[in-house]
Amino acid sequence: MSTTKKAASALVSVFSKEGLEPVIRKLDELGITLYSTGGTEKFIRTLGVNVVPVEDVTGYPSILGGRVKTLHPKVFGGILNRQDNENDTAELEAYDIPQIDIVIVDLYPFEKTVASGASEQDIIEKIDIGGISLIRAAAKNFRDVLCVSSMEDYNDFLQVISEGDGSTSLKDRKRFAAKAFNISSHYDTAIFNYFNEEELVYKASETKGQQLRYGENPHQKGYFFGDLEAMFDKLHGKALSYNNLLDVDAAVNLMEEFRGDDPTFAILKHNNACGVATRRTLKEAYADALAGDPVSAFGGILIANTKIDTETAQEISGLFCEVVIAPSYTDEALEILKKKKNRIILVQKDAALAATQVRTCLNGLLVQEKNTRTDTAEDLTYQTNNKPADNELEDLLFASKICKHTKSNTIVLAKNRQLCASGTGQTSRVDALKQAIEKARSFGFDLNGAVMASDAFFPFPDCVEIADNAGIRTVIQPGGSIKDQLSIDYCNAHNIAMVFTGTRHFKH
Repeated sequence: MSTTKKAASALVSVFSKEGLEPVIRKLDELGITLYSTGGTEKFIRTLGVNVVPVEDVTGYPSILGGRVKTLHPKVFGGILNRQDNENDTAELEAYDIPQIDIVIVDLYPFEKTVASGASEQDIIEKIDIGGISLIRAAAKNFRDVLCVSSMEDYNDFLQVISEGDGSTSLKDRKRFAAKAFNISSHYDTAIFNYFNEEELVYKASETKGQQLRYGENPHQKGYFFGDLEAMFDKLHGKALSYNNLLDVDAAVNLMEEFRGDDPTFAILKHNNACGVATRRTLKEAYADALAGDPVSAFGGILIANTKIDTETAQEISGLFCEVVIAPSYTDEALEILKKKKNRIILVQKDAALAATQVRTCLNGLLVQEKNTRTDTAEDLTYQTNNKPADNELEDLLFASKICKHTKSNTIVLAKNRQLCASGTGQTSRVDALKQAIEKARSFGFDLNGAVMASDAFFPFPDCVEIADNAGIRTVIQPGGSIKDQLSIDYCNAHNIAMVFTGTRHFKH
């Protein structure tokens, strides 16, 4: 039997009529009989196209306020019958069931309704029953039926049906079936996640994806699943790579800590900040962020918490960097930054970040709540006789924000709201501290009066002793070691101020 099917009829029942007119006119032009319901039927009639109400087929009106329209054997029989099965064909004839060759359906906007903050009753009414059933039935019977399940597929469908002069191939019907099951599974996932409050189940579905040039390395394939357009307006430059996206994610999450603060600039490399500063002007913030590590800044990711002006752009223009991110730019700043052909320029939109973090682990997944806790002055407990001055307290909280977004084990050294250096990803906290001190000194920082932040407690007083010898006078750490008192005693003996946050900030 031929795998090419000539369509004689189509059932059209959609929530949104956007983009539907060209589809209806093409089906009418091809002589395909149209069946429809409710608002869609009325819309088709306004186009001057003949349409058969589904009620005329089923003998039943739309009931229960529109909840039941197409749920009837004469509709689903017309979709699910196997055209090469003699018994199915005989039953269609016996029960006067019309053959349906094309099903065009979309679903009630459940996710949009949830996102709008609508009432629970309004949300429940946007759980589609008839539509999802029609999609599944038509997609299941792809050998005979073509299912169009989204307005995003109208152009694809028009091309197929036009080129085939009303006929469709098995390959195309199966391709559209895959699209349909993608739509239906995503829809069901969204509904489950709305209802689920107790089941220890992880379900996720992302329908927007793109292939990247490659993954972490050129021999690895890489993909991004998500809606970058909701996060950024890309104004210039080459396509974002896998590694770019990891760094952009780290940059955005770090800068979220400084939302609404004085002008702040950060430079990141390999997911860690190599320069951060908060200043009176953004130009000053950029200059002092760059001073934190001008070597690592080469090829880095730059991000600001406020509009990038002309003066700041002129400073940035001399640095080779992969990506620049800001909430906005002056026109002149943009022209300056665009002079580098491949430099990626992003405008960050006010979009919500993910509330959970997911990563593969062994033969499964690890899922956790995002670390949304930011240490504040109210969280601090003062452990030593010496208390931090106001400017030191400001530096402690500044350093703590950076520490939270730096790979463990980590130590962050800061002074005057400027990152002096950090020790990142070390297997011992002592090594992290020594790395930070050496790095700070190599770039000419005077650590006398600097502050130290640690992502986890000190099990021994060795770190505070090393910090003391480097000139550091103030320390912020979570506390919680059974030997906390040893570090406190050392600080008291050497006039060092130390505060506890009570919150660990591991980042593995």
